[in-house]
Amino acid sequence: MPAPSLETPPPGIALFDLDGTLLPWDCQLLFRHFVVRREPWRGVFLPVFLAFLSLIPLLGAGGMKRVFLSYLWKMDSETLAEYSREFAASLLPTVYPELKQCLENHRAAGHLLILASASPEFYVSEIGRGLGFHITLGTPVELGSFFPDLDNHKGAAKVERLHAVLPSACFRENGKLVHSHGYTDSTADLPMLALCDT
Repeated sequence: MPAPSLETPPPGIALFDLDGTLLPWDCQLLFRHFVVRREPWRGVFLPVFLAFLSLIPLLGAGGMKRVFLSYLWKMDSETLAEYSREFAASLLPTVYPELKQCLENHRAAGHLLILASASPEFYVSEIGRGLGFHITLGTPVELGSFFPDLDNHKGAAKVERLHAVLPSACFRENGKLVHSHGYTDSTADLPMLALCDT
């Protein structure tokens, strides 16, 4: 089913988190394992992450995510895209059946389907495509440096991104999304849930 027109308010908007909501796992750990099984030498970067654990209070979640993603150093974009597609395909059968049915119910009602995750966008976009989301938002990651640049798409950052990508027709005067439903397992998504009716 095509995406609802956004020139007028859609009949509904459904926002879904990914890790722990649609899927029972942390996809970042799974993707690292997926990559290291194909390129075992990348396992040497795990001690780098472990060495930085004591700096969590200083670096925060975004900084630690940059350190964690060091295992992708020097990977070319074509390989990353291929791994992302394969990884997404391997995860699709593991989506919680109840949430998959919920997603299909929203689709049948003509709702705008948005996947909003803090996981890296390079594979979140493939998962979103596989599940038929109209809009998929993850953490944008710019590979190249040993600790890749990124904008951590978590908490209030999800709200900012939704305001950036959705037209004003999707928002009420009070800032809430029109006819909206939010699904998440994380308290970090409370700002996103505050945009929703249910």
